[in-house]
Amino acid sequence: MQLPEWADVEVPEERLDAQGVSRRGVLRGAGLLGGAGLLGVAGAGEAAATSGGDPELVWLVGDHHVHSRYSHDAKYGFGQLAQRGAQFGLDWMAFTEHSNFGHADKGAAAEQDEVLKARAENPRMLIFQGLEWYIPAAEHGTVLVAPGPNVVPLLQTFERTYDGKLTNRSDNTPENEQHAVKALRWLAEQKQRGYVDDVLVLANHPLRLGIDSPHEVRAWRDTGVLIGMEGAPGSQGDADPAWVAYRGMTAAQRGEYVNAPSAASFPGYPADAYRTYGGFDWATATVGGLWDSLLAEGRLFSITSNSDNHRTIWDTWKDGEFPPGENFDSLGWKPAPTDAGTPQAGSDFWPGQFSRTHVGVTRYSYLDVMAGLRAGRVWVDHGQLVDGLDVRLAPAGSKQRGVTLGGRLKVGRGERLELRVTVTSATRPNFHELLPRLAHLDVIRGIVTGPARDRDSWKAPDTRVVEQIDVRRMSGTYTLRIPLGRAERSHYLRLRGSDGRRNGPGYLGRAIDPAGPIQHPVNDGDPWLDTWLYTNPIFVDVGK
Repeated sequence: MQLPEWADVEVPEERLDAQGVSRRGVLRGAGLLGGAGLLGVAGAGEAAATSGGDPELVWLVGDHHVHSRYSHDAKYGFGQLAQRGAQFGLDWMAFTEHSNFGHADKGAAAEQDEVLKARAENPRMLIFQGLEWYIPAAEHGTVLVAPGPNVVPLLQTFERTYDGKLTNRSDNTPENEQHAVKALRWLAEQKQRGYVDDVLVLANHPLRLGIDSPHEVRAWRDTGVLIGMEGAPGSQGDADPAWVAYRGMTAAQRGEYVNAPSAASFPGYPADAYRTYGGFDWATATVGGLWDSLLAEGRLFSITSNSDNHRTIWDTWKDGEFPPGENFDSLGWKPAPTDAGTPQAGSDFWPGQFSRTHVGVTRYSYLDVMAGLRAGRVWVDHGQLVDGLDVRLAPAGSKQRGVTLGGRLKVGRGERLELRVTVTSATRPNFHELLPRLAHLDVIRGIVTGPARDRDSWKAPDTRVVEQIDVRRMSGTYTLRIPLGRAERSHYLRLRGSDGRRNGPGYLGRAIDPAGPIQHPVNDGDPWLDTWLYTNPIFVDVGK
């Protein structure tokens, strides 16, 4: 398996684009660019294990939610999407087609040939074949499967047996909710018996319709297979003002979050929950909200960001035409698109163009990406806000390497802690020809209170922003050493940052979040002028 060009020392730097040069520089600055490239990181990780901390990591950029013409409502070919993903710096991506009878009967098998071809044409990218599952009684979810001989039969069986749409289990009933849990347990069994090497699930756009209730999310998490959710949905181009004007749209929102509560929605969510904040889902963007209520139980629950690409804004390709007498269900796919020469309807960006999920690994492989996701070694950003980010938590004054994202640090009561954050500023214009500038980093802390008594609770009242650091005057690669005082109770820490263009009091009030993301006006949500980054948490377990 070939390494990405930017990580392969045998590829001359002059062959790299500006993004690749920057990413190689981050590796070199961390001391990870040796003769063996990424493979040399395994040795560093082993050394780190004996020096009091997690290994040094290489951060691979990916997208776990991409649709092709093998989805009934998308249009691009695999080659187009893989080529665009490579253009925009992805190291890994997943094709997650919608469940559909045509897909289950014919598309999934034919799709594998397309995936194999895309891998051969893009040997420096990891390309997964997955599925977007209609969760019974709920929204959608990414099913991500490690490559192997049983990927297609697993997806077909899962689709036919456990998909909410295909099994007529979309209604919000206790029986259908339990069917979703049964589905996740079935996936776990397939890994346990070695039918597939690995499988995991992520909840997609959880508050778009308000039908993913807190107790359902907790039940999915408890299976151990569903490891997190989209912190930010795709469709980030929907409310770009220039696109809105061109299309004559009247109610555009980032993420296509244009809905209102329905009879199927969880009644405990406010109407504001159906909008994005700085492009992020309300469940993630609200400090002290649903994500924090899950973390306050002391258990990891990850977030991601992705394109959910179906139809890219300003793109001129149109759907291919079916032969007479054929349709999606009869074929299992749509004919190849053709170039119309004029922009077509859409709301998305290309994979990697705007949304990025960074996964920390020590080796370059499919299983290591999945292991990194499961371990919570993840941070996400929009608009290429920074080139690199490394977060470590350690006892103050110690020489330990420290615990990183998704990890747990065990300390004695009263021990002083220090957060060490290394930022590599953006060194090149992003894919909108703007040079991003990080304006501030926020440290968010939540007390671990144990399992929720009310599994429909979406609030964590002991979570708040405890530190805001202005970094406008900082550039290049710099390290912030943030003293956190004495650890008196078990808690978690997570980071958030933004370009500082659109801030306001957080949804639960200024005292909890003085400068958080806010909603944008209808039809006026330029995503490139309101960019954020979020990290997964680090947990602190305080002993006696």
